[in-house]
This record gives sequence, structure tokens and C-alpha cells, in this order.
Amino acid sequence: MSVEARLVPLHALPEDRGWLPIQPHPVIAYGEGPISPNADVVVDSQQQAEGLAQRVQQFPLAALTLVQVLRATEHLPIASALDMESMAYSNLQTGDEFKHWLAQRGAEPQTITGEGDPILLNRDGPKLTAILNRPDSRNSMTVEMRDAWIEVLELAALDDSIESIQFSANGSCFSVGGELREFGSLPSPAVAHWVRSVRSPARMLAQLSERLTFRVHRACIGSGIELPAFAKRVIADRKTVFQLPELQLGLVPGAGGCVSIPRRIGRQRTAWMVLSGRKINAETALDWGLVDELRS
Repeated sequence: MSVEARLVPLHALPEDRGWLPIQPHPVIAYGEGPISPNADVVVDSQQQAEGLAQRVQQFPLAALTLVQVLRATEHLPIASALDMESMAYSNLQTGDEFKHWLAQRGAEPQTITGEGDPILLNRDGPKLTAILNRPDSRNSMTVEMRDAWIEVLELAALDDSIESIQFSANGSCFSVGGELREFGSLPSPAVAHWVRSVRSPARMLAQLSERLTFRVHRACIGSGIELPAFAKRVIADRKTVFQLPELQLGLVPGAGGCVSIPRRIGRQRTAWMVLSGRKINAETALDWGLVDELRS
């Protein structure tokens, strides 16, 4: 199948607020002028727009799904928006683009575990500190790690005397996101959606947002930034980089990133991060509002 992005000079976009939701393709605007809500992405030049259009052609199912989810969830309550993200993600897991990625990976999915606790906890009065502790796998989001996140967040939700929760990580980076070696291990996309509905760190992080601080460093890839973005405060090392690479798997962000990140940087910048697959540095992240503070 083919999905063609529509490239439009920024000044030529219609003013009708009902125009974008009915467009059956990603709308990429370029040029100078007031930013219009009637675009999925806005870039500076036609050349940049054409580069994004090539990515849309390469991953048409995931690209179209992405912009449709971002359009639809922009003003939804967080819980409903997470439901829509999860259903879209599950649907893409049945698609040819994800199946092609799995075939290229070659190896059968495997369960990845490590030694010791995946998250180290320390309680100091009303403050709870949680440290991701799988440095050998760069703190990837395995099933083991996801379950550990849930346990920490359930503890905090049940104990009102915990006034603040700070997450950080051991090792060379905060997290490289989903553990790719485990992808495809669940029996069906429907079961995967069920798991995301009942055991979702994103849902609990959103509920606990006011008590949460994240201190992140170096690589924050995929869920490694999707989850921290729910927190009231995110503090980043000045050498941190952020990336949403899911498109090249034929997927969209599925750990809450279609919800948490647009609420920090906006729908159009989120779409740019996913469609381009490019990294942004800490200074850009601060300027956009993806993080709240930089520290050495």
C-alpha cells in the first residue's frame, strides 16, 4: 500500500479547524509564518518536508497511524488517550511493517533477565528513591523491568506518606527503551493491549505525576523518555539525547509517548521526532519543554 504525505506551504494551509482531522494522509507544512494547527508537522524548508515525506512512504502504516492518534488524543483525558495509543500500537503489531522488522531481526523472541533487583529502592522519610539497575542492558524496558516499575508505583500509590518519588538510573544511560529482543513474545496483539491496560507504568505515572521527579542522563530512547515525560519535573544531564525510533519498527510510541510527550512539546514536534527518527540534544529538549532543568 502507499500513503503519500501532503506537503503544503505554511501560508497556504486552510483556516478551518475541521480540515486536518479529515485528511487521509500526514500533512507536512513548511516555510515561514504563524504556526497553524492544520498541520501534523511543521518544518523550515521544502527540502526538510520532502525528507519526512520519504519516511512516510517507507513506513506508511505507522506514519498514518501516528498522526491520526496524535490528532485524536490531543484533547482527550489521559486515560482515554492511553487506550487509543495502545489499540493503535496493537493494530500495527499485526501489520506488514512490524512483521518485516521481526523477520529482519531473525532470532526468536527471548526473555531477558538480570541479577539482583531491577530497581533499587531507598526510603528516606517522605522521599522514595528508585534507581534503574540493569546497566548491562542499558536499562532496557524488559518484562522484568516493567513489573518492577509497577511494584514501585503501586507502593507509592498506596502510601500517602511518600510525598516524593525520584527516579534515576545506574550505568551509562537512563534507558534505551523497549527491549527489542523480547518483541513478539506475547501470544497476540490483543493480549498485549490487555497487558498495557492493566499493567501500565504510564497510567500510574500519570496518576502520580505531581509527586514525581526524574533525573535522566545520556541516552533516553523510546520509553526511556516516554515514561519520564509524565512526571512533574524532569532533570537531564547536559549530554543527554532523546529519540523516538519506533517508526523504523513499523510502530508508534507505545509506552505512553503519544500522550506524555505531546503534552510537553506539542503534537507537531512529537510527530517530527517520530517521523524523522532523529535525536534531539538536551538544550533543544529544554527549549521545547521536554525537560525542565539541565545539570552537569
